Amino acid sequence: MRRALSIAVATAAATCLVGAVLAPGAAGQIAAGQITAEQRDPSTAIDLQPRDRRQTVEGFGFSSAFQRAALLHQISEPQRSEGLDLLLGRDGAAPDILRIGIGGQSHDTYDVMLSIQPEDPGGPDAEPQYQWDGWDNGSVWFAQEARARGVDRFYGNAWTAPAYMKTNGSAVRGGTLCGLSDASCASGDWTEAYANYLVAWADLYAEEGIDIESIAFTNEPDWNTSYESMLFTPEQAAEFTGILGPIAQRSGYGVVCCDSFGWEQGKPYLDALKADKKAWRHLDVFSSHSYASRSATPAGTDKPVWMSEWAASNTAAGWNENWDGGQAVSTDGIVMAEHMHDSLAEAGVTAYLWWLGVSQGASASLIQADVAGDTYRVSSRYYVFSAFSRFIDPGAVRFDAEHEVDGLKVSAYRNPDGSRVVQLLNLNEAPVRTDIDLPRRVTTYLTDNEHDLERVDAIATSVRGSTELDLPARSLVTLVSGRG
Repeated sequence: MRRALSIAVATAAATCLVGAVLAPGAAGQIAAGQITAEQRDPSTAIDLQPRDRRQTVEGFGFSSAFQRAALLHQISEPQRSEGLDLLLGRDGAAPDILRIGIGGQSHDTYDVMLSIQPEDPGGPDAEPQYQWDGWDNGSVWFAQEARARGVDRFYGNAWTAPAYMKTNGSAVRGGTLCGLSDASCASGDWTEAYANYLVAWADLYAEEGIDIESIAFTNEPDWNTSYESMLFTPEQAAEFTGILGPIAQRSGYGVVCCDSFGWEQGKPYLDALKADKKAWRHLDVFSSHSYASRSATPAGTDKPVWMSEWAASNTAAGWNENWDGGQAVSTDGIVMAEHMHDSLAEAGVTAYLWWLGVSQGASASLIQADVAGDTYRVSSRYYVFSAFSRFIDPGAVRFDAEHEVDGLKVSAYRNPDGSRVVQLLNLNEAPVRTDIDLPRRVTTYLTDNEHDLERVDAIATSVRGSTELDLPARSLVTLVSGRG
């Protein structure tokens, strides 16, 4: 049961006092909540710098790959629509971007993705034999539900080419696309056929009313694994970008690359793309994941940069709905909140994509589909994602927020409509009392162990052109200013 917020400044030792100049004897007054305007420093502890503009945010999203989204389809009404509204609605998680998996398998058992051309048509120069069921591993249905709820950016991401196009003759365990440098095959050069295959997939979605914006041809090209995968060196990824780019762009699609399994590991791919003039000309978005290394440093390009997948994994903890369970479990919501902050404020990403919106069992998805129980469950990760995605609009500009408050992470954004959003993540074990130069009244939302992105007015108080803040321990506070 959720308790109502009650913030009391009990003692100076129990509360971090930041941004106030203390006159002799003022500590006792502050402990009693009696700080006066004369004792307050004229400057604020958190100093917003709206003229120091950083990246433009394109949005937030997640993936529907590996038939995970189809799990919601197996739940009966009204629970199915409730789950869809939570995950896709503008008053729910409010995602901006949906990452759709492009299948490469010859079968459609759960947890794989069926290809639109599961069998070799007779070589790379043969007439393609595409097969379309209008379902595509559940992703067509899910994309249509997303579009109906206001999602308007969709892109396709292939984990692998079909087995017959690869050096290892398998959709799993790596292998390389036949025809790339150092990847010859007896069956011939499949590079152009694979590019056409990806474009055909996107064209089929257009027939279903879903406009695919761009195509990513690889997922974790530096990770050889037992599920659908395909390897590219940085040079091979640049080579294929130069092949796919003209074909995709003639059909109106952009190109995304390269989804390395780690942020720092992705930088050699970026370097290879920069070194290849044709590839660089046709690259629209640089993407990378955050598993092997954290997205906490700039990628090093002025092109759009997407953190295109991360989700903490801890199956031993089971399905975890906690914000902060006190056991440092990696799937706690507070861990995700820090990762989102670091990706946006330190790495400067223009889009942030969580791994899965919905899954089953002990996953780190935002919500869990319990098919056997004909219901769904919501994690604190859902509320963290929503805190960013619901209030930071596409086209928002991140700007600097300067402060020296220990254990506090702050990021600030100006939306296209002029409203401002400030995210304050207090990682301290104690509350933090501080202030910020937001002159207008703010709406305050709290996410912690007992609040799920709930409006709480007691946190922020307008005082003479600024806002005083009482930030609960181990919490995410979302301030929204100037929104009608």
